[in-house]
Amino acid sequence: MPPDAREQLIAQLQAAIGTRYVLHRHEELMLYEYDASTLDLAAPEIVVVPASTAEVVRVVDIAAAAGWPVVARGAGTGLSGGSVPAAGGVVVSLARLNQVLKIDPVARRAVVQPGVVNVDLSAAAAPYQLHFAPDPSSQRSSTVGGNAAENAGGPHCLKYGITTNHILGATVVLADGSVAELGNAAPDMPGYDLLGAFVGSEGTLGIATELTVRLTPDPEAVRTFLAIYDDPPDAPGRGLDAAADTVSAIIAAGIVPAALEMLEGLGVRLVEEYIHAGYPTDARAVLLIEIDGMHEELAAQAERIAAICQ
Repeated sequence: MPPDAREQLIAQLQAAIGTRYVLHRHEELMLYEYDASTLDLAAPEIVVVPASTAEVVRVVDIAAAAGWPVVARGAGTGLSGGSVPAAGGVVVSLARLNQVLKIDPVARRAVVQPGVVNVDLSAAAAPYQLHFAPDPSSQRSSTVGGNAAENAGGPHCLKYGITTNHILGATVVLADGSVAELGNAAPDMPGYDLLGAFVGSEGTLGIATELTVRLTPDPEAVRTFLAIYDDPPDAPGRGLDAAADTVSAIIAAGIVPAALEMLEGLGVRLVEEYIHAGYPTDARAVLLIEIDGMHEELAAQAERIAAICQ
């Protein structure tokens, strides 16, 4: 891009959203050339930080008129390179769109901007005994908009589903600067599932500036189990097979845990070195099992899981 054209675009963007929120110096742009994977590096030529749907529209209009690519960015915690500007251009950071706009505890819904951090949304819903179920490992820093872009999962997706199961609607700025409303709070909305196509598209179909999300009631009780598996002396690898068989047996018994994850020996040791959770570092495998629900049903499920794990 010729320097004059870049300077002209910078001036237009500064006039649209304010000088402070248009980053263009080399040391500023370096922070936006990678995501959490750091596998792919590509620096943008300009980063903008709008604070409303109208400002995102103005940014996209200006970039489209100049023929510049636009890449949306949340907290940058992704591991797929979805927020890395491979072709340069303009990165639109949604960090300033960080408000919980509305919580409807009766309908169990919230309206949020995409820059809201996962745990902050759950904290805002906590007084109503509700929470936002999607919980990627980076939930203390990842944002709802980034979750939607990547269709993020997490330990509890076995029972509660991934992000697409919890997004009910979205206000989206399209590539030509127009604004579309996708989805609807009503169940079984007729027509094509455009919202389903949008969630997980990594920002290639548009930039979400507002999201309506489903909130999940807090469980009455939670029980957690750690099952440990060792290899018999005469059967190397059997411990890992036994752990996998236990997973199948739990599901076959009609139990759907809130979370069910397996770590093999090397993974156990690495996790223990990092967080010192008390995992047995000599185990061939461990199962982390969490069940939730009403007290009465958990007692029966706990007995059944204990019997399966023996």
